[in-house]
Amino acid sequence: MGVTTADDYRAFATREACGLSPAYERLASAVSRDADLLALIEGLPLAKRQPNLLFGVVRLLGGPVEDPAAFQAYVRANWPAIEVAVRARTTQTNEAARCAVLLPLLAALPQPLALLEVGASAGLCLYPDRYAYRYGSRLLGHGRPVLDCALTGIAPPARVPTVVWRAGLDLNPLDVTDADDFAWLDALIWPEHAHRRVRLREAANVVAAEPPLLVRGDLVDDLPAVAALAPPEATLVVFHTTVLYQVPPRRRAAFVELVRGLPGNWIAAEAPKVLRYDRLPEPPDTGFHNVLALDGTPLAWAHAHGQAAAWFG
Repeated sequence: MGVTTADDYRAFATREACGLSPAYERLASAVSRDADLLALIEGLPLAKRQPNLLFGVVRLLGGPVEDPAAFQAYVRANWPAIEVAVRARTTQTNEAARCAVLLPLLAALPQPLALLEVGASAGLCLYPDRYAYRYGSRLLGHGRPVLDCALTGIAPPARVPTVVWRAGLDLNPLDVTDADDFAWLDALIWPEHAHRRVRLREAANVVAAEPPLLVRGDLVDDLPAVAALAPPEATLVVFHTTVLYQVPPRRRAAFVELVRGLPGNWIAAEAPKVLRYDRLPEPPDTGFHNVLALDGTPLAWAHAHGQAAAWFG
C-alpha cells in the first residue's frame, strides 16, 4: 500500500510543522484523523492535496487556522468555495530568506551573475545582492530585509554576488504590486510567523522598485529560450528551491537532463525524495531539510525557509 493522504498530513505535522508552527501541526494532525475531510481532499487532483495549499486557501478566505475543531467545521461548511480556490491556485511560497543558504554558492561563482529562477513565484529570491545577511556575528551586505541564517561546516561568504540580469520562469508568475497576488503570498506564510510577514513586505518593496523579467512558461519547454536571453558576459545560474515536488517525475527527469546541458551553473535546493542522490549523510536533526546541490553534487542540508544550512563534512 502506498503513501496515503492521511500519511502526508501526519508527516507534515511531525516533520515540517513540528517546532515551527504549532497551529499547523495541530491542523495537520487533526486532518490526518478526519475521514470526512480526507475524503473531500482525496477528491482533488493529487498535486492539490498538500497541507500548505489547503491551509493557505483557508487563511486567504478568512477561515480559522488556530483551532482544529473550528477549522474542520469551516472546511466542511465552505468546501465548494475552498475547492474552487485550491484548484485555481498552487503553493508559491516565496521566501526571500532562502537566499541566505544560496549565498555561499552564488558568491563563489565567477562574477557577474545572470540569475534564472525556475518556479520563481513573484521573484523575491532573485535579489540576493540587494538583501543583508546575518550569519551569527557576521553581518554582510546592506539593505532590508536582513536575513538570519545559521551556517555550519562552512565559513560565511565574504561578499554578496554581483547580479547583472535576473529572470524567473513560472507557470503562474505573481506580481507583488497586485493586491490579490500579494494576499496569496501572505496567506502562504504560517500563522505564527509574523517576522516572515515583515520580511515579505520588505522584500516586495525591493522587487517592486526594480521588477525582474518574469516569464509565464514551463520549466522544460520554455527554459532554453529564457536562458538564451542572459547576457553572455555573465555566469548563468539556473536555480530552484522547493519547487520540483510539484512536477511529475517524468517531467522532473526531463528538466534535470535539460538543465545539465545548459551553459553556466545549476543550483538546486529540493527534498531528498524529490531529487535523489547517492550516499547522503544523516541530516543534522529530525526536521524537514532540502539538499543544497551545485551542478548535481550535493553539498549541504538546508532548512526550507532558509534559517539554517549544514555543510557536509
